[in-house]
Amino acid sequence: MTLTLSTVLLSLLVATAVQAQHMKREHSLRKPYLASGMQIPNWDFSGATIVTGTYVRLTPDRQSKQGVLWNTVRANMHNWEVQIQFKVHGSGKTLFGDGFAFWYTKDRNELGPVFGSKDYFAGLGVFFDTYSNHNGEHSHPHPYVSAVVFNGSQNYDHDRDGTHSELAGCHAQFRNLDTDTHASIIYADRTLVVQLDVDGNFEWQECFTVPDVDLPAGYFYGFSAATGELADNHDILSVKVYELEESENAKDGDAEGDDPNAWATAQPAAKKSAAPRAHIHDSKKDSSNRIVIGIVVVLVVVVLAVVGYFAYESYRQSNSKRLF
Repeated sequence: MTLTLSTVLLSLLVATAVQAQHMKREHSLRKPYLASGMQIPNWDFSGATIVTGTYVRLTPDRQSKQGVLWNTVRANMHNWEVQIQFKVHGSGKTLFGDGFAFWYTKDRNELGPVFGSKDYFAGLGVFFDTYSNHNGEHSHPHPYVSAVVFNGSQNYDHDRDGTHSELAGCHAQFRNLDTDTHASIIYADRTLVVQLDVDGNFEWQECFTVPDVDLPAGYFYGFSAATGELADNHDILSVKVYELEESENAKDGDAEGDDPNAWATAQPAAKKSAAPRAHIHDSKKDSSNRIVIGIVVVLVVVVLAVVGYFAYESYRQSNSKRLF
């Protein structure tokens, strides 16, 4: 009951902050995307990313592609909201992947293994994971939306879908829809909120809320996507960024007199995360599987040999009796 009440209060706190918002055009992305030549004002793109008149496609529906899209202006805000309009679609009916990511990180515009972007990042990653043949020891369905906060020293365990390090997550069926999907990522008063509009009803549905999250000001917003053996089109249609005002509670600080702005320059961190789980490299797991299979094969051969021996002895003795 206490936890539920706390979550409600945090949500109300964030909702109050969202009411007072100011759109930041230098961080936003709207049609038409291109200015002169092949440049998007305040944005860089590389890898497989292509820009058309109606979408920015991070990856095409082809195997082994990576693409990134990064804002070039530092986000010098303590409280903000990013609204993303996107579409994930492809020809795959039962097999597809891998997904795309929203970033708020210290470094920018580097290709890598985490949904197309670099590993060992400092900041926030929100992952829209569509990989249909999911990895790891979890039971949640895909597509799956989750978030992690790293300080630059952690490795994202893609082999296990990152479930050992996520802050929270939810299932959302956003792939191959007739309508576009909208996501709202809010960071206000040290609380991270992710909301989705999957059905196109213009109503936000909460995916998750995570309190006690430290994200310094001055990082960069970005997007990335990747395909492997499976593929999809990952399209970004628009990005709207708002600066949110602090709540009165945040301005006043807490009762113990802590500096309410101290978190703004802190290292990225979060108190809440999924329970730790030991990583098992796929190569080791495959090796273990081969050993188990080998043992089973040997046992089967031994059993068949024993059964065959007794069957032969029974047949030989039966023939010997008939001869006498």
